[in-house]
Amino acid sequence: MGAPDESNNSEKTGMKLADFDTLTFDCYGTLIDWETGIFEGLRPLLERVGSPLTRDQVLEAHARHESSQQKYTPQRRYQELLPVVYKRLAEEWQAPYTLAECIAYGQSIRNWPAFDDSAAALRYLKQHFKLVILSNIDNESFSFSNPKLQVEFDAIFTAEDIGSYKPSPRNFEYMLEKLGERGIHKDTILHTAESLFHDHQPANQFGLASCWICRRHAKEGFGATMDPGSQPTIDFRFNSMADLVKMHQAQKR
Repeated sequence: MGAPDESNNSEKTGMKLADFDTLTFDCYGTLIDWETGIFEGLRPLLERVGSPLTRDQVLEAHARHESSQQKYTPQRRYQELLPVVYKRLAEEWQAPYTLAECIAYGQSIRNWPAFDDSAAALRYLKQHFKLVILSNIDNESFSFSNPKLQVEFDAIFTAEDIGSYKPSPRNFEYMLEKLGERGIHKDTILHTAESLFHDHQPANQFGLASCWICRRHAKEGFGATMDPGSQPTIDFRFNSMADLVKMHQAQKR
């Protein structure tokens, strides 16, 4: 995953999960298995690609086109942005496509599965923290994902709400402003996410404590997220949401 240091900085600083009262989550890649969703959603196109592509080649190409499209059309809803990504991929891979397929790919978000440990972990964490979503999703698509996570979030901030996509600082500014209005100070927030590019680098810029759920710990590269270029500061690092829960339980004891 391009992370040279797999230890938690919390071990060096004495920081504990109980030092925070709010967990702000990225959703897709952290709680929802978007890499599986992306790859499965692209299968109709991949069947027409001349040369076989590895899963990571597909995900890395997707990350490149998605990031570019989010930069140029930040107010486009995510389910309307993915059809453009599908079109760009088809052109790059010289594979035929239809507009209906592009639109269907945008709608496929509702089928993306949750990671096996997400729902149980969130139900446990809900007993100890406020839980907040900060996601590059649109509201309609999230309405299909939320039931899979089996928890009621205290706030849900989407790219559609904000009019920009992470890693834009606007998304973090918006979240911190809205949480601040509810008396939640950034020193009590632990930003919890998989993507170093979308989440941990901007979290560093805002002085937020950072918890990396490294879902790709057994894989090379950055998959469906862009290479951040440099390693952000990470305060906690876990390979799964279940491991985060185990650490919280151990620290309570």
